[in-house]
Amino acid sequence: MSDIRAAIQAKMPLTISEMIAMAKEHDTRVVDVVLLETELRTGLSREEILTGIMNEYAHNLKAVEIGVKDGESILLGTVASQLAAQEGPKCFEDSFLDDALLYTLGAQVGNHCIGLRPCAGTGDSCPYSGFIKAMMVHGYDDKTVAETAALILKIGSLFRVGKVTTGCNMEGYGAGSACIAAATVSIGGGTPEQMEKAMVLALSPTIGVPCTPRVLVPALCTTHVGGAILMGMYSGKLCMKVDMTVNVPFDVMLAMAAEVHVESGHYLVPTVVEYMEPFFKRKPAVESLVRQEVKDAEAKKMEETMEKAKVNAKKLAEGAADILHTLGDAVVGGSSQAVGSPTNAARICHELVKGKIQKVRVELYPELFARRSINIPGVLMGAVYGASTSDYEMYNKAVYMVKDDGVEVDIVEGTEHAIQKITITTDQGEYWVDTLNRGGGRLVLRDASDIAAAAEAAKRLGIVLVQAN
Repeated sequence: MSDIRAAIQAKMPLTISEMIAMAKEHDTRVVDVVLLETELRTGLSREEILTGIMNEYAHNLKAVEIGVKDGESILLGTVASQLAAQEGPKCFEDSFLDDALLYTLGAQVGNHCIGLRPCAGTGDSCPYSGFIKAMMVHGYDDKTVAETAALILKIGSLFRVGKVTTGCNMEGYGAGSACIAAATVSIGGGTPEQMEKAMVLALSPTIGVPCTPRVLVPALCTTHVGGAILMGMYSGKLCMKVDMTVNVPFDVMLAMAAEVHVESGHYLVPTVVEYMEPFFKRKPAVESLVRQEVKDAEAKKMEETMEKAKVNAKKLAEGAADILHTLGDAVVGGSSQAVGSPTNAARICHELVKGKIQKVRVELYPELFARRSINIPGVLMGAVYGASTSDYEMYNKAVYMVKDDGVEVDIVEGTEHAIQKITITTDQGEYWVDTLNRGGGRLVLRDASDIAAAAEAAKRLGIVLVQAN
């Protein structure tokens, strides 16, 4: 034990990946590393720490009880007590999951009654408290409950530092998902490796997600915060049941999340506010203090936003095919955007070609260029052999075939966003298509060595062309 204490002392405060590595190196539980670090930082005994941890949660657990019993929220009403009053399973047959969601909802309602002690914010305190309450109800012993609560707060403490602006990505949904994943692995007896994998999987889908409710739109917070329970428990259980390659350290994922969090707050939130403001819950007493001309200007702006939303929604409807022609062709390589769209650009270019192919030049914008391991096989099979996006056998051998056939390949990183330009040189000339990447295997055909022939080729191949925005 002295060895691990010395190792922790030398590195503390520990990052999450350092915490995981320490547990692996010394063959101990992650929660033991958390508690040893806390002993060293505070000078308290383990028993004092575990008692203190539950004191930290006391107010929030009281809020859970109020929310589930009879609490009422300005945004959520009495949804928690309504759900609690129902006999049997509430939403899911898994009783622990069901209760964790119920108590998380109770925390949200209770937050609007007596407030919550925030971690990254009050949002992530909801799933933390809901999960711990579920453990207590389901008979986990006091020591295990307190240890799990400690683990959650260790991870949550880093999100607390990283959350510097608005965003559920570093709070209720993001921090909550990662912490619940770790807690799920911990109480399930999983390994440190499984815990880190689970946290990475849980955090990944939350990165950049803004706070769409803005703490003013009714109901929306329920799925943001409850989603942390679902995402975290699924990630934790999955990683304990299967052997899956997850090669991103959690520290990398967290650092990225913290940086994207700032960008999301700066660039995404203004659009969110524009669309959500018409649905903000207003308090008449407060509104009575606002000048009428201000309220009139807001009302006009809201009306314009609603009209804008209707127009944009109609554009989406007008661009949709009927439901019998909605799914695109199968796409190998794992992504219709990163593989399907550039492969289809290459297929169109192949249709223009005359003569023996000597060279293929592929220009991809930076995001696609970075993912060249999955899209270049598709581009080459489309450009040189005219293979479809669903030809998995050709996809797996196209790179080798091109080399064997002596075709020169030049892969270039473009600078223009979304560009995917394919140029094929033959013994009879040069043929090219200039396209923009779109999801679902679709693309924007901007120009080509023969634009009319390219458009006709796309139609013949069943490739969907869309207009540039």
